[in-house]
Amino acid sequence: MSGESGQPQPGPSHAGLYLEHRERDKAGVPGGVIRRADSQRRRSWIQKVIEQITGSPRQCVTLSEVVPVTVLAVQRYLLEDEPRDTVPKPPLYCYDVTISDGVYQEKCYLDPSLNFLVYQNILKVGIEMRISRVSCLYNEKRLGQGILCIDKVHCGEPLDVISVETPFRNRAHEEKPERPLRGGKSHYLALWNNEDPYGDIWKTNKQPEEFNFNNIKIISLSHLELTWNSRKNFPALLVRVLHKSKLRYYGKPNKKMIEPYQTYLEVADSSGMVSVILWNTLCPEWYKSLRVGLILLLQDYTVKKSYPLRIQPDPVDPQMKLISTMEICLNLRDPPTNIVIIPEKQLKSEWKLPKLINRFITRSELDDMPENSICDVIGLLSFVGRVQRSKKKENSEDFWSYRWIHISDGTSEQPFIVQLFSTSQPEVFENIYPMTYFVCTQLKVVRNNSQVPKLLYLTTTNESRVLTTGHRGQPYTYDPKAKKIIQWIKTKTNLEAKNTVIGGYYPYPPVPETFSKYSRFIKAESLLTTISEVKKVIEDLQYREQKRIAIQGIITAIKYIPYNHSAGSAPAPEAFWNASHPSTSQAAGKEDHCHERGSKRSQDDRPMGSQHFQYTPMVLSLCAKRKILQGPSANPVPVPQPYSSAQMKGSKHNIPSRESSTAYATGKSRRIINDRWESRLWRDKKFSLRDHLHYGHVDPESIPRKFILEHEKFLTQQFNSQPAKYIPPEGKPPKLDEFQSALSLGHFEVTILGLNHEIAIDVAFLPMYSPEDVQASQIDTFLTCMNFSCVCPPEAPGSGRLPDPKALAGDIVKAAADLDRVHIIGILDICNLGNNKVEVCLQKIYTPE
Repeated sequence: MSGESGQPQPGPSHAGLYLEHRERDKAGVPGGVIRRADSQRRRSWIQKVIEQITGSPRQCVTLSEVVPVTVLAVQRYLLEDEPRDTVPKPPLYCYDVTISDGVYQEKCYLDPSLNFLVYQNILKVGIEMRISRVSCLYNEKRLGQGILCIDKVHCGEPLDVISVETPFRNRAHEEKPERPLRGGKSHYLALWNNEDPYGDIWKTNKQPEEFNFNNIKIISLSHLELTWNSRKNFPALLVRVLHKSKLRYYGKPNKKMIEPYQTYLEVADSSGMVSVILWNTLCPEWYKSLRVGLILLLQDYTVKKSYPLRIQPDPVDPQMKLISTMEICLNLRDPPTNIVIIPEKQLKSEWKLPKLINRFITRSELDDMPENSICDVIGLLSFVGRVQRSKKKENSEDFWSYRWIHISDGTSEQPFIVQLFSTSQPEVFENIYPMTYFVCTQLKVVRNNSQVPKLLYLTTTNESRVLTTGHRGQPYTYDPKAKKIIQWIKTKTNLEAKNTVIGGYYPYPPVPETFSKYSRFIKAESLLTTISEVKKVIEDLQYREQKRIAIQGIITAIKYIPYNHSAGSAPAPEAFWNASHPSTSQAAGKEDHCHERGSKRSQDDRPMGSQHFQYTPMVLSLCAKRKILQGPSANPVPVPQPYSSAQMKGSKHNIPSRESSTAYATGKSRRIINDRWESRLWRDKKFSLRDHLHYGHVDPESIPRKFILEHEKFLTQQFNSQPAKYIPPEGKPPKLDEFQSALSLGHFEVTILGLNHEIAIDVAFLPMYSPEDVQASQIDTFLTCMNFSCVCPPEAPGSGRLPDPKALAGDIVKAAADLDRVHIIGILDICNLGNNKVEVCLQKIYTPE
């Protein structure tokens, strides 16, 4: 970094951008933080910028000197209206960005017109950034609170070495609890969802304490239900927590509420179970300390009629009464609630508090469980997918965070497939990895036996809780099913750990076998998407958001791209050329992300076609073949469903290089080489297209990786969402594509031409076989080759060798030729990987019914 020699110029002690208190202790900065020795040799670029803009409030200033700074934090919050806001409809959320110039740190306000840089994960922690235009914003309700606003930035690449030891120039930014630059008394939210508690306002210091019950009058829940309408004062409640919901954030602009949160507890005594609501500031004070199973003494609460639209969870004990006519309200004031955690050792038998009971099921029992049943599961994680996001409502800024996981319990060759949404336990959700104990409660069964393939998985509910630490002392360890599974887990060996997988793309749940069934779940206006509209769909997706669409077209070309571990997932030369020369709708390069306030999102910011493929991982002890039997006139083409542990082992054989071999004729309209095919229609049209979208490649993040315990922190971080604050790595981190793929076969790049022959799109397709499937059925069409669900294991049973993947690829390529000039409906899964990368994969093909 260039700069002038001499001491760093002092910043204000508390007053934002005001340049006061210039005479200070030369050994420190405001707040008493000791300077590093190297910072004394440079003058702060941030300080020089402050001096340049102080006299120009709300005016953009183009900086005379632009130097690289490091992004240390990107934090989100709800913006409350301020007197000088001039934007008619500002975005719901705003972002503060903490930067460092190597001498000082500074927390800056990101102009809302640049929010999309965060939405697309272009502006993220750990990157180098150049700020070329800034402004100064004052809050006239606060004394001297000037804010540095970022109006034009150039986002660079991640840095290998970052120092986090530099002090804040403005010591007000170091105060606790940490508060946003704008937004009144608001607080920071989790970066990617509203369910997770984030920041230092969330306390964890509440502990059980011995309590003297002398002179304490206690009322039962059933008695309270009968008398609460006629009471003004309510006696204390002594209850056990049976369920705890995830957090609900209900903050809105113009509603200046401090910490607008809500959570439900389901508590019970000997007479019944009732809902208890924690409101607002009580949530940060108590939420993390209140665990399922605790005994609580509640005083100074209020009672109200229950909310009619809320569905309470059913008691595990069928004999327990469910009280649904009233709710217990706990608030910090009006009146201030008194909550005491009673230690378990003080429990008296005459209290007759219910015990905590679980509803554990085994994987072998799941097949008989009816839809919407509630259950608990315990087992060993065998697959952990990456974190993904989905919009809560169309055109909403709020998202759900979720990931797919597999849990094995030794009772079946197949694991539990679980869609794990965030349960307001980020310390668990962001730190799960294969081969760890895993308990999840209050899961709901999702099934559809009429669909082919059958749909069966579990999903979390509002009251689901997750536990991954040791089992010692937990109440469920006395459950017979849990005890048996825990013993099974202890028998697992390191060899079996090698078959576990982390990350990668996971296209689940499967698509129905007919387009008519698929269309039942889709709104009519969004049932079909034109290929030209795919660009707009991609541009609208935010980081890790996934969407499924249907397009019409004609398959005109296909080529096989084998997996090459030594080269990571780099595409073949001609595929790389396509990425380097994208369509007219795409960026010419992804290095330059220069953005300024008020400008529209430029063409350069649209996501590029990333290297992508499709697969569905499932860790099984044996290869579970799931054939989909169809007559010759059948229309559906299901893409492979979850695969086996045999697939996870990878291949010890060298995959043949992708080279052209002898061509052979199969008709006048097509030409086939061993690993590729293109139709005559494609040869005639490909140079006269109005647009050609290239999304057929494989990104390293999309490949499922064999899990290695020694690198669990690195692998876990890679497949989590981008953190809000920079986390220094331990030592020199490896690169993701250095980890072996869990797949032994490559993928296919399929070209689909629009029905009007004006636009084409390249997408990725990854077939999965077992050798028995290949031997039992001729792959005579591209449709039938998509009907098998088990990936070829590394060694074919009885043969001792791996079937030639190139031979299998050649069969698929030849089969694709049978779809020449056939109009198809392709189901595509699209996901924004962030930083202008997107994956588009072919999930299923339908032919006209």
